[in-house]
Amino acid sequence: MNKPALLACALLPLWSTAQANPELDLLKAEIQAMKTQYESRLAELENRLKQAEAKSAPGQGAAPASDRLGQVGAGTRFNPQISVILDGVYYNDNKKGEAVEMLEHLDGINHGHDHEGHAHGSLDRGFNLRETEIAFSATVDPYFDASLYLAVDSHGGVELEEAYFDTRALPAGLKVRGGKFLSGIGYQNSQHPHSWDFTDITLPYRTLLGEHGLMDTGLRLSWLPRTGSYYTLLGMELFQGNEQIFASAGPELPEDVADTSFGGLADKKAGPRLATVYAKVAPDLGDDHGLQFGLWAAQARQHQEVHDHRDENPAAAVHALEGESRLWGADLVYKYDAPGAYGQGDFSLATEYLRANKDLAVAYHQSNAGLIGAERDFTQDGFYIQGTYGFAPRWQAGLRYDVTGLTNRVNRAGSISRMDESDRWTLALTHRLSEFSLVRFQASRADLSVEGEKEQANQFFIQYQHSLGAHGAHGF
Repeated sequence: MNKPALLACALLPLWSTAQANPELDLLKAEIQAMKTQYESRLAELENRLKQAEAKSAPGQGAAPASDRLGQVGAGTRFNPQISVILDGVYYNDNKKGEAVEMLEHLDGINHGHDHEGHAHGSLDRGFNLRETEIAFSATVDPYFDASLYLAVDSHGGVELEEAYFDTRALPAGLKVRGGKFLSGIGYQNSQHPHSWDFTDITLPYRTLLGEHGLMDTGLRLSWLPRTGSYYTLLGMELFQGNEQIFASAGPELPEDVADTSFGGLADKKAGPRLATVYAKVAPDLGDDHGLQFGLWAAQARQHQEVHDHRDENPAAAVHALEGESRLWGADLVYKYDAPGAYGQGDFSLATEYLRANKDLAVAYHQSNAGLIGAERDFTQDGFYIQGTYGFAPRWQAGLRYDVTGLTNRVNRAGSISRMDESDRWTLALTHRLSEFSLVRFQASRADLSVEGEKEQANQFFIQYQHSLGAHGAHGF
C-alpha cells in the first residue's frame, strides 16, 4: 500500500469521530458565546469608568476620600467587598481599673446618661478584645451603593452599627444616603475606631455625643457643587431622633414612681425629630498639602430625660425633663503628604470645638409637683487638638490635648450651678507593620471632675489591629 493510502486510513477514524460527535460543535459554540458576553461586559465597565473619570475632571473640585467612601467599584457588583477588623487592647491605670468608669461619668450636662447602642470605651485591666467590625459593601446597580457594618463583642453578641444606601446617578453633584449611619457633622464623628490616630475617643465627643458619635436612622442630602479649585461639600440630615445622650425622645419613667398627679412626659412625636446641617470647604493647596474647614449645627425638636439617681442616693427624687436641644461645632484639619517612604515625614493636625445647649423644663417630679414647668437651661462645651508625625518609615508619633466643660453650667430659676472642667494629655506611638496591621503604645494623664471632686488618672494602652479582606479608603 502506498503512503497516501496509509495516511488516509490513519485519518479516517478521526474524521469519522468528529463527524459523529456533534457535542464538540456545541461546546465550541458555548465557548464563543461566553467570550462574546465577557467582551461585552468588559466594554460596559470600561465605559462606566470613563464616565466616572469625566465627572471628577478638573473644574468640579477633587473630592477627598471622605466623600468617596462607600462608592464601591463596579467590579463588586456580584461579589461585595468583605472586611474584618480585629481590635485588641492591653489596659492598665493607677485607679485599679476605675479610671474607665470615671471617664464614663464626668461631671457635665449629660452626667450618668446612657447611650443607645454599643460603646467603644469599656475596658478591664489586662487583656481586652474590643468589638470586631465586619463590613460589607457593594455596588447594587447603576443607581445605588450599599454598605453594612456589624459590631461583634468579645462574648459573641452582634449589633448593627451601620446599614445604608448611597445614590450613584443623581445630577448636579447631589447624593442621598438613607438608613442607619454616622452623621457627617464634624471631623471625627463619621470615623470608625480603626481609623482613629489614638486608641480612645476624645473627651468632648465622649461627653456631648457619646462613645460612637452621633448615629441614627434617617436620610442625608449632600451637594458637591462645581467650585473650581475649591472642594465644597454641603449636607443636610433628618434623623429619627432616638439618641439617648443627644436628641433623645421617649424614655420611660420607672414603674415604681410613675404618678400622673406629679406630671409626666409627653408622647413621642412622629419623626424625624433631629435635623443637622454642615459645610466643608477645602482650598486646592497642591498634591502634597490638604486643608479643610468645617462648620455644622444640629437641633432636636423633642428632647426628653429621666433622672433616677437612687442607686447613688436613696433619698434622691426621680424627675424628668423635656424640651429642645441644640449642638454646634467647628473643625479644622491640615495634612501634609511627605515624599518619604511608608509615611515618613507625613504630618497631620486636627482640632474641633463642640458646644451643646438644652432648653428644658421639669415635666415630672417624684416629690414636688410645684416644680413642674420650672425651666432648666444646660450648657457645656469642649475641644481637642491633636497632631501626628511620621518620624520614620511606618512609625508615627501622636500628641493630643482634649478638654470638656470649659463652659459647664445649669441655670435653675435664676440660680446657676457650675461644674469643673476635665482635661487630658495623651501621647501615642504607632508602628504600622503593613497596610493591614498595627501596634500602638499610648499613655495619658487626665485631671477629671467626677461628682464635684478632682481625680487624677494615668492610663496605659497597648493596642493591636488587623484588617482582613478588602476595605475602602479612609476619609480625609
